[in-house]
Amino acid sequence: MQKHILIVEDDTAFGLMLQKWFQRNGFEVSYCSGIQAAYTVLKEKIIHIVLTDLQLPDGDGIMLLQWIRSQKTDIPVIVMTGYGGIQSAVLAMKLGAFDYLEKPLVPSVLKEKIDQALAKEPEAKQAVRQLVLSDTMIMGTSAVSKQVYHQVLKVAPTRLSILILGESGTGKEYIARMIHQNSKRSAKPFIAVDCGSLSKELAPSEFFGHLKGSFTSAIQDKEGVFVTASGGTVFLDEIGNLSYEAQAQLLRTLQEQKVRPIGSTKDISVDVRILAATNENLEQAIEEGRFREDLYYRLNELSIFVPPLRERVEDIPVFANAFLKQANHEMDKNIRGFTPEAMQVLERHSWRGNLRELRNTVRRIVLFANEDVILADDMSMIQFEQSDSSDLALYPENEAERIQKALQQVKGNKTLAAKLLKIDRKTLYNKMHLYGIKL
Repeated sequence: MQKHILIVEDDTAFGLMLQKWFQRNGFEVSYCSGIQAAYTVLKEKIIHIVLTDLQLPDGDGIMLLQWIRSQKTDIPVIVMTGYGGIQSAVLAMKLGAFDYLEKPLVPSVLKEKIDQALAKEPEAKQAVRQLVLSDTMIMGTSAVSKQVYHQVLKVAPTRLSILILGESGTGKEYIARMIHQNSKRSAKPFIAVDCGSLSKELAPSEFFGHLKGSFTSAIQDKEGVFVTASGGTVFLDEIGNLSYEAQAQLLRTLQEQKVRPIGSTKDISVDVRILAATNENLEQAIEEGRFREDLYYRLNELSIFVPPLRERVEDIPVFANAFLKQANHEMDKNIRGFTPEAMQVLERHSWRGNLRELRNTVRRIVLFANEDVILADDMSMIQFEQSDSSDLALYPENEAERIQKALQQVKGNKTLAAKLLKIDRKTLYNKMHLYGIKL
């Protein structure tokens, strides 16, 4: 059956070019230059897919999308936009658009998106899709965790760059791996890069590779992560710690989808999806001149916030029992579980280190447990946080105050202050710079 596409584009020359291209590719085509005309076509004809510009003379593509959804139809909508309109395109996807295309259009990408949209069953006919998980992944059961997993299912099949936000230890890399494993790239490599460990000198070699002899320690050719991961996903962890010089080099790669190894005169085309994560406020970093605004918008086509463990207490038994199982295997133990009283102790703790702290705590408890179940008394060896003035773990609402208090308490020793605050020294320096704290 011939598919009928509706093109809504106010640039007549471009619209007619699209019309001819689709006709050559076997489509029946209706073309109009504004929203009102599009309404008429949609009411009078059977349309299988809509391709619309965002900026139109009598409204915009988002208005058209909302009208289509108000008619209770499952017609897939793909929006077209220039670079400056990416944020609006992302909004359109949140409102139900199938995908977006950035102008100038690439015919192969256009065909791929159209084919994907037409192959997608209407939501009402879809079976409930489940997340694909590796054997080592654990899923929380709280409402907020389910919301995160729903977002993962939505974004995984797309090509969008995703910025994953959340405190340290919340499981941002797990979310990145979930996105990769539920994408069309799942059979290709997933490579995680710790941007916090990359100096401005090391970053180009790590990202793009180098040729033997290109610098003193280059004793052999090295393939960069973008080439190694081609066809797959690159996860840039703690992207906020990347040097400003490396940010510029990364931006070029994302824009051109090409890399040039150090010492080479030839570019290599790469096809990677970028996922990034941070526990920093990048918008604040932009204002302070520490992070490039253009790179931020390239990375943040959509964002997912991973809530801290204290905001999803219902997940604590799930993760605690999973970590118990792992600890049993590692330590050759056979502890069956936690007593209700012991679990209540875990649930009352604030877990400023989130899942990472919970996992380490469970491992220590298992190591020293004498019974085949974990008792409340077994918790006595763990120094749980108290909600009094001596607790200097950082809360988002009082970071500056607690940093100053910690520094005063240790007479300016930043290493000791970082230990009191339960953060590493580099994070302390970043936060001191953020809040203008000087000694």
